[in-house]
Amino acid sequence: MLSSDHHQIVKPQSDAVDVFWHEGMLQHDAVEGVFDTGINPGFLDVLEKHPENADRVRNMVSILLRGPISPYVNWLPGRLAIVSELLTFHTSEYINKLTEADKSGERREISAGTFMSPGSWEAALLAAGTTLSAMQHILNSRGKIAYALVRPPGHHSQPTQADGYCFLNNAALSVKLALDSGRCSRVAVIDIDVHYGNGTAEGFYRSDKVLTVSLHMNHGSWGSSHPQKGSVDELGEGVGLGYNLNVPLPNGTGDKGYEYAMNELVVPAVRKFGADMVVLVVGQDSSAFDPNGRQCLTMNGYRRIGQIMRAMAEEHSNGRLLMVQEGGYHVTYAAYCLHAMLEGVLKISEPYLSDPVAYYPEDEAVAVEAVKSIKRYHSEYVPFLRGT
Repeated sequence: MLSSDHHQIVKPQSDAVDVFWHEGMLQHDAVEGVFDTGINPGFLDVLEKHPENADRVRNMVSILLRGPISPYVNWLPGRLAIVSELLTFHTSEYINKLTEADKSGERREISAGTFMSPGSWEAALLAAGTTLSAMQHILNSRGKIAYALVRPPGHHSQPTQADGYCFLNNAALSVKLALDSGRCSRVAVIDIDVHYGNGTAEGFYRSDKVLTVSLHMNHGSWGSSHPQKGSVDELGEGVGLGYNLNVPLPNGTGDKGYEYAMNELVVPAVRKFGADMVVLVVGQDSSAFDPNGRQCLTMNGYRRIGQIMRAMAEEHSNGRLLMVQEGGYHVTYAAYCLHAMLEGVLKISEPYLSDPVAYYPEDEAVAVEAVKSIKRYHSEYVPFLRGT
């Protein structure tokens, strides 16, 4: 396993991805129980690991280390974030709450399904700092394609609260860094995790400098920690009106439906917005075999999304693309889907890995109609997309 002190630097290819990683993120223990509840009902012989467990990320690391894509990967170390960096997005009251929970030395459920155990806070600081390092690497022109391989995830974490396995919003912190650096004026954040990136949306809901686009299953609100619904009418407020675009997709949308949504909704919106930095928020929980989602993407779908995102970055941000890891809970298939997505980003012409799981049939007709409906709504209610 790579650590921050012993990392392999591979001679870059014509295309390469700079992967930022620190093995300290593995120390976050999200407990065992019935799925993500941490509950032992007393009548089950086998309790399962929480979906957001270290094994999922171990496989992501190992497939990039030893899989066919490894010659295209440069490994770079992560680091701890410092409090002043966290305060660019999160409130001091919320950060104090997390630090006090860590000092207690006890396992605590910070929000539904989101557990802090000894070691969790350091892992969260590493996830945030590692993502900031990846963005700084791009801003300093040391590389154009960077991937923050981090856990615990972050896109549900709002400025004032934890949510959905997330403590600190890694991607949002990197966006703030890009804007505050003076080297970027408009950032597009594309979130393909199966759940609404509500924390990122909330943090930039009143900004016209950040376009947040989230493609997710139509799950709605799930309680006090996640009041946002992810519906098409959550468009932003004030000067930010129209700069939060939600694409709630029907369950089972699949590869062709996602590609249609990307080409019909995401690509035109980013083109109109005129981003000079592109951030892809990645979750493999949109896959056909994930326990937390129902969207039926396969490796081919992720590969195509990677290709589209690379083209988008080349058109708008001089090829600069930051990818930030979020969900993805099938311990094996999530790693394979990551590999496929990076093949797409790197313009590898033929797949290096075949899909290990049986073909999953799909019918994109329902998804296509949903995307057309969303496009009509955007055309009527989003000022900068009127008439598209």
